[in-house]
Amino acid sequence: MVNYMLMISADLDNLTDLQPQDGCNDPNFTYYFKLKCGNCGEVTQKETCVTLNETVPSTKGKSDTHLAQKCKFCSREGNVSMIAGRGLPLTQEHAETGKFAPLMMFDCRGYEPVDFAFGSGWKVKSIEGTAFNDIDLSVGEFAEYDEKGECPVMISNLRAKFDVVK
Repeated sequence: MVNYMLMISADLDNLTDLQPQDGCNDPNFTYYFKLKCGNCGEVTQKETCVTLNETVPSTKGKSDTHLAQKCKFCSREGNVSMIAGRGLPLTQEHAETGKFAPLMMFDCRGYEPVDFAFGSGWKVKSIEGTAFNDIDLSVGEFAEYDEKGECPVMISNLRAKFDVVK
């Protein structure tokens, strides 16, 4: 069992608190990423998706997991479980210093998560407090105008990585 923390970073112009629509533990937020087989090293061609509110029985039969599948190359079984309660929003302070913020922890058995893909369902607020909801980051950026703060706002240079947590 290896735990991986999804870490995100971005350039936030006049924005702070980038996170899933209903917070870091949003049960309906979908995480998209590819999986690398721990046995043969094969990486899935397409992204896999997991959400906190959807579970399946574990292939070992002991408990439920968020994803259970076989490697298409070597047929080795693996699973991924999500561990809520460890994530934080990406703040302006993170962005200014180029630091990453933890978003979600994944308990992976037989797989390693790679290549997180930003999608829809994000929220952020401006420095002046204006909320921007249901943001789609699949194009790699977001730009809008904050009428309250009378300034342009932007999310760009999205980055993600999976760090091993001991």
